[in-house]
Amino acid sequence: MSWFSRRPKNRQHSRRRVLDVKLSNEQRRSARLRWLGVAFGSAATAFLLITLCWKGGEWLLQKLLYQNSAFAVREIEVETDGVIAPEQLRRWAGVNEDDNLFALDLARVKRDLEYVPVIRQAEVERVLPHTVRVRVSEREPVAQFVFAQPRLGATSEQVTYTLDAEGFVMPQIPPYQRAVPPSTNEWLPLLTGASPGDVRAGRRVESPQVLAALKLVTAFERSPMAGLVDLREVYVGSPDVLLVSTEQRGQVLFGIRNPEQQLQRWRSVHDYGQRFGAQLATLDLSVANNVPARWLEAGEAALVKPKLARTPRPKKRHV
Repeated sequence: MSWFSRRPKNRQHSRRRVLDVKLSNEQRRSARLRWLGVAFGSAATAFLLITLCWKGGEWLLQKLLYQNSAFAVREIEVETDGVIAPEQLRRWAGVNEDDNLFALDLARVKRDLEYVPVIRQAEVERVLPHTVRVRVSEREPVAQFVFAQPRLGATSEQVTYTLDAEGFVMPQIPPYQRAVPPSTNEWLPLLTGASPGDVRAGRRVESPQVLAALKLVTAFERSPMAGLVDLREVYVGSPDVLLVSTEQRGQVLFGIRNPEQQLQRWRSVHDYGQRFGAQLATLDLSVANNVPARWLEAGEAALVKPKLARTPRPKKRHV
């Protein structure tokens, strides 16, 4: 036998190994496909179950809550600290009897109410099984602004806006929207010297002079001078001072800062004049020292009106 002769190959064994390898690959591929099929089927089943639960939950909610006549609105309770009629508040709220209590959008009702300029804050809540409760806090006017509004035909109409202590501008409440007869605004100080463009209904004024005047009016109501004189007008047309006119024929010049301190100084000067039976004609409180003052002559002092007994703005609470 030659050393270089080749040994015969076992062709049957080689074919078996190739066949085994191919079979193993096919088994792995088949197992992988089965796993993917199971995973896809499980995901589809889970998605179908979730969808059925979701739709079924929606159907149950609709039938048991949102379309259930057992939760229909039967009563709309309205509570307000001001003068607006309850029926008007119900109209602004936009809630009707037989509306579903759970389908009602409370945020929408609150938003619609607070869009009304005379309403400062509104609270809305459900009271099962048939009641919607609305609580309203109205803005309280502390001053008024009157201007001429042009109309067609070269005419004009006098328009009156009121302002609260925060500078929010409000139109007057019509008589048919009120729960009590309308009171006059004669007791509200009149702001003059402001541009009509600075005072727009439904917005807060930005003029520093107007805001300073409102702060002064609010401070005056809490000051010792409130029981002695009546504020009639506050002129806001000057940049650094406010000119106050009283029903008692006096004029007082204020700086736009620290109204409480200036009101205390006014009271001190007023008390000084009372010791001699004198009435103030003019007083300049915008200066820190040596306050300039002038007193009414005897004939003018005799024409001074006494302090009016003012009827406070009516407050009511309705449920």
